[in-house]
Amino acid sequence: MRPTFKNAALVTLGAVLGVAVTMQFSALATKPVADGMPIENLHQLAAAYRLIKADYVEPVEERKLLTQAISGMVASLDPHSAFLDRNAYRELREGTEGKFVGLGIEIGQSDEGYIRIVAPIEGSPAEKAGIKAGDLIARIDGAAVQDMPLDDAIKRMRGEPQTKVVLSIIRKGVDQPFDLTIVRDEIVQKSVKGRIVAPGYAWVRISQFQEPTVPDLARKLAALAREEPNLKGLVLDLRNDPGGLLQSAIGVSAAFLPKGAEIVSTNGQLEDSKARFYGRPEYYMLSRGNDPLEGLPELFKTIPMVVLVNTGSASASEIVAGALQDQRRAAIVGSPTFGKGSVQTIRPLAGETAVKLTTARYYTPSGRSIQARGILPDFPVDENADDDGLNALRMREADLQRHLTNDRDAEDASGAGDLEEQMRILALERKRKPLEFGSADDFQLAQSLRHLQGLPVQLSKRATHMPPIAQHKP
Repeated sequence: MRPTFKNAALVTLGAVLGVAVTMQFSALATKPVADGMPIENLHQLAAAYRLIKADYVEPVEERKLLTQAISGMVASLDPHSAFLDRNAYRELREGTEGKFVGLGIEIGQSDEGYIRIVAPIEGSPAEKAGIKAGDLIARIDGAAVQDMPLDDAIKRMRGEPQTKVVLSIIRKGVDQPFDLTIVRDEIVQKSVKGRIVAPGYAWVRISQFQEPTVPDLARKLAALAREEPNLKGLVLDLRNDPGGLLQSAIGVSAAFLPKGAEIVSTNGQLEDSKARFYGRPEYYMLSRGNDPLEGLPELFKTIPMVVLVNTGSASASEIVAGALQDQRRAAIVGSPTFGKGSVQTIRPLAGETAVKLTTARYYTPSGRSIQARGILPDFPVDENADDDGLNALRMREADLQRHLTNDRDAEDASGAGDLEEQMRILALERKRKPLEFGSADDFQLAQSLRHLQGLPVQLSKRATHMPPIAQHKP
């Protein structure tokens, strides 16, 4: 029996350089709890509450104490279970819709503690104001960002539509920092882009799995087929894609697999969490209407494919990569993925808050558990010709404290090396210009195209053997 998506969506979200999660908003039935509560421990909690209220050095808000008690209780379970306050819950919902109010910039942390602009979103207020890739944000409305948590900086840049924020910008080649005033507006993120990168070969990148992703992908693939009628190969780029809606991951997989093929399964204590998901419209359509994949050129079911992944590919990205790998539909090229293979259920609470609770693990069609292991590429290829860049430094699921164990296979931590090796890698990265995925300098993309063209691929120096699977040898 297929799972019910009523009133909600299964989602996978996360941070490219940190934790990625798989969640569901669906109102699953709660497993009955045995009668009886640990009265002694509840008395301890009440006593601690009274003690803090009475004896702490300064008054403490009751709401704060109780909220932190809930937060601590849930967070102690695993890295992905969490209490979501009103702001966090709202931002989570905005992320799945692909819309938010802000400036429209992709950001990261610089070595100096500033905020680095990865890229402005096309057509965004930031792009219109003159923000450029590689710029550094030194101040937000006068507040220094050095050592400011990234989440705090994001909150300062978010706000109400048509309100202003002043960014102090450091730009290479400009002697002094300068201020840019940007008017916040609703940002519509485009999660799919692509183009013909060589005669007969297309590149399609998905940056996150959102509500519009499947119809956007269908339109992009159809446009590429019209532009290049003699398509011979396709690279699906999921690098640094932290996840998104599970329905979108199912739909993306379904675009390339035979109709009705199994995509992913889940298993947990709840009966509703023991489910299998297939490549049919009822599993990937988020609303009534026409099937977004109807009319997609049939060539995309058979065209030779590469799925390009790295350590930043997590959750929904791993579901797609695992499904296409297990179904022998695509060769996986790149670095081992993050290894996020558990499901979190969103349980709304009072006051527009919620609890995000781990309720299941998910598995590839062949029954592999991705949890704390990830998807291992068929062709290990580093980010650069001589090393794997920052991928070598990234934490993976198995590196996280209290991570859920893999119940079927060996785990795979990052093995980032000692401090001296880490400093060496960082020094090398400072000398390189930021990598633009899909550009002429994209080494992993170039190797993916070589595989599709039947040419030798430069494997990672860490690869000790040729992969057992080599699909679509021309």
